[in-house]
Amino acid sequence: MAARRSTIIAPGSATNAARFGHTPRVVHRHEPADASASPSPSPNAARSKFLVGTAIERALTVIECFPTSDTTLNLSEIALMSSVPESSLFRVLATLEGRGYLLRNADGSYRLAPKFTHGLLYQRAEETRAQMHPLLDQLNRRFNETTSLAFLFGDRVQVIDVIEAVQDVRATNVVGKTLPPHCSSMAKAITAFQPRERVDRILQCYGLIRLTDHTIVDRVAILDEHEEIRSRGWAREHEESAAGIGCYGVPLFDERREVIAAMSLICPLIRMTPQRETEIVNALLDVSRATTIAQPSR
Repeated sequence: MAARRSTIIAPGSATNAARFGHTPRVVHRHEPADASASPSPSPNAARSKFLVGTAIERALTVIECFPTSDTTLNLSEIALMSSVPESSLFRVLATLEGRGYLLRNADGSYRLAPKFTHGLLYQRAEETRAQMHPLLDQLNRRFNETTSLAFLFGDRVQVIDVIEAVQDVRATNVVGKTLPPHCSSMAKAITAFQPRERVDRILQCYGLIRLTDHTIVDRVAILDEHEEIRSRGWAREHEESAAGIGCYGVPLFDERREVIAAMSLICPLIRMTPQRETEIVNALLDVSRATTIAQPSR
């Protein structure tokens, strides 16, 4: 039986033209004679579906070449890592850049755009928190002092986990707090291991604000302290952000030997002695040296 052909008058048709002021428009719809029979997909449709699937797969493969928000790769490096031919890679990169998932640097290299990295950073921060929480708990129980974990979000260092001491007089911290990079032990421990241009951005982002009489606000002195931190492997804060408080922080490295997080122990200085400081620093260093922050799951 031949297929029936029906004509549908669209809302802007001749019958409604006078009412709505639209130009007449006719839409034709073909219906199969047997409503129960499904039309077979054409070879062109199958090929189109294959090409779309291949394009999506290549785009995801390219994105997975960037393990961190700071990773920059040129065309040859991406082609080698993704096994996508350069002839096809041009189109994939142009699409990802056009949709705001990649940024192209002045030298022609690429990096993940903030639109994509924000979600990845928060995912990785949560995975880091889950990995480090048991170790924070161990240090908290051993010294009965507050332990904290911080993570580098772009150019800001924020607290992502805190276990408070069970004491009447104790130092505290707050999850979500942005730490001053020039006078916080965890922020110092992270910032000291960043490239110089990123150090400048981090310091500028927060500002060299004097919080106490002991706060260091001289940029040269801050950079000199960064050298000491890199040499000994830990950072110290004595009343630089709050009076009567001492804090000791260590960097946490990932598999690429990049510092993306830090942990600390904070306590009132009235309970601090040279011997106890040595014990705390050594315990923190043991964790830092034995820990590698896992790569984010995909």
